[in-house]
Amino acid sequence: MKVRRTEPFKRDFQRLPDAIKRRTEAALRLLMANRNHRSLRVKKMRREIIKGYDNTLEGRITRDYRFFFLIETDVYILLRCGRHEEYLK
Repeated sequence: MKVRRTEPFKRDFQRLPDAIKRRTEAALRLLMANRNHRSLRVKKMRREIIKGYDNTLEGRITRDYRFFFLIETDVYILLRCGRHEEYLK
């Protein structure tokens, strides 16, 4: 699988604290190795979390931080990342 980072994801990532950036990179390495790794807790979102995207998946970075992505054929498209509660409003 390949990874494509959207511009919103890149902006979100730049705003993260350094420790969370490192954890995000570690989570993305796990995603590449095994999407079903239990620490990622990947799940399909039941509603549209990221405006304009259906079938969004959520992966866990830490207890409070998540990343959101889509799968298109052999590409993970990273949509957003940040605090979990920001996306549940």
